[in-house]
Amino acid sequence: MVGSREPQIYSVADLDRRLKRAVEGATPDVWVEGEVSGAKTAPSGHVYFLLKDEREDAAIDCVMYRSSSVRARRLIADGARLQLRGRATIFAPRGRLQFVGDMARPAGRGALLEALENLKNRLLAEGLFAPDRKRPLPTHAALIGVVTSPAGAAIHDIARVAFRRGSVRIVLSPTLVQGPGAALRVIDALDRLEQLTELDAIIVGRGGGSAEDLMVFNEEIVVRRIAACRVPVVSAVGHEIDVTLTDLAADARAATPSQAAEMLVPDAHVQRQALFQLRGRMLRAVRGQLAEDRAALGALRNAFTHFRLTIAEQEQKLDELGQRLEQAMVRGAARRRAETERLHRRLSARHPRAVLAGSRGALGPLEVRLKSAARARVGKARARLSERLASLDAMSPLGVLARGYAIVRAESGGVADKAIRDASEVVPGQKLSIRVHKGSFTARVEDALADAPVQNSPLEEHS
Repeated sequence: MVGSREPQIYSVADLDRRLKRAVEGATPDVWVEGEVSGAKTAPSGHVYFLLKDEREDAAIDCVMYRSSSVRARRLIADGARLQLRGRATIFAPRGRLQFVGDMARPAGRGALLEALENLKNRLLAEGLFAPDRKRPLPTHAALIGVVTSPAGAAIHDIARVAFRRGSVRIVLSPTLVQGPGAALRVIDALDRLEQLTELDAIIVGRGGGSAEDLMVFNEEIVVRRIAACRVPVVSAVGHEIDVTLTDLAADARAATPSQAAEMLVPDAHVQRQALFQLRGRMLRAVRGQLAEDRAALGALRNAFTHFRLTIAEQEQKLDELGQRLEQAMVRGAARRRAETERLHRRLSARHPRAVLAGSRGALGPLEVRLKSAARARVGKARARLSERLASLDAMSPLGVLARGYAIVRAESGGVADKAIRDASEVVPGQKLSIRVHKGSFTARVEDALADAPVQNSPLEEHS
C-alpha cells in the first residue's frame, strides 16, 4: 500500500529486554505468597523452586540467588508456605518469566505438608508404624526382591554391593518411582514379587530427588501395601536426609540403596574371617580337651596297673563291712528283745484283771468314808434346819399370839378389815374381829379410851 509504514521488527533479544523492563518496572519490591514445590539447590548456591497458588491453578518459577541471606534460603523447602519479597523479571536466555526473591519469611504450613502430616498422624494412631510390628531381617537372604526403576542408579548400586559381599540372587520388579500412576505401579511390582515362594526380603527404593519426586512413597496405598508384605521390607528411598512414610512403615530403613544391600547380604569376607577365628578357637578347644582326656586316661591306666591288689583291698573292706553289719544286727536284735520284754511287763501290770482287783481293794475304804461323810453332812444339815426353824418360829405371828397377844380388826359387812393399832381408830358400837393363838371371835366396842393403858376392857363376846 502506498504511503504505509513498515512494521518495526524486533529481535528476540530486544523483545526480551523490553519485556524485562516492563515487568521489572511493574513489580518493584513486591511480596508474593504461595507454597514451595520442586526446590533444588544448584552447585552455584542459587535455589530454584516453583511457587504455587493453592487456591487457584497458578504458579511462577522463582529463584533466590546465593547473595541472599542464608537464613532466607533455608526456609525454602518443598511443601513450605512462604511470603517472598522480590520482583518479577524475564530471564533473557530462555525468555522465561521468573520471580527473583531476596527475602523470605514463613507463612504457615503448606497444603502438601499439612496433608502429609495428617496422614502420618492417622497411620501412627492405627499402629502402622509401631516398633513391635516390625520383623527382624533375615541374616542369610538367598533371594532378594527389588522394587525400583530399571533405569535408575538404585538397582545398580544394590546389585554391585550385594554381589561384592556374597552369593545372593536378586530379582528386579521394575516400576515407575515418580509421576502420575507411579503408586499403582509400585503396588503391582510388590504383588509380582510376593508370588515368589522362595523370597526372603524386599528392597523398595530409589535415588534422591525433590519432595515431589519422592511423593509416591508417601501415598497411603503404597504405605499400607508395604506394611502388609509377607516378608520383611527395607525402605531405601532417597538419601539419608529424606524421610518418607514408607520408611516408617517398613521393617527397616536404609539411608541409601547401597546400605539396604549391606543390611540384607552379609559380607562373605567378614564371615570367612569369623569362620577362621571360630575354627582356630575350636581347634584349640579340641586340643585342650584331648590333653585333659590323655591325662585322665593315664591316671586310669596307673590305677588299673595293680587291679588285683585293688580288688583284694576292696574285698577286705567288704569283709569288714559284713562283720560290722552282723554285729550291728545282733546289737539291734538284743535292744529290740529287751524293749519287748519291758513293754510286756508294763502290759502285764496294766492287765484288766489286775486293774480291777486293785480298784476293788481301794473301793472298800472309800465306801466307808463316803457313808461317814454323808451321815456327818446330814447331821450338820439337820442342826442348821432346826436353828432356822426356831428362828422362823420366833418371828412367826402365831408365836406372838401364843404368848397372849391378839390381832384386832374392824369388821365391815361381815369381813375383817385392817388391823387396829390405835384406840382412836374405833368407835363405840363398832364390831371387831379378834384373832388369838387358837381361833378367833367377834366383839363390839362399848368405849374407846385414848392414851390410857387398857387393862380389862369390857368386851361383849359373841359366839
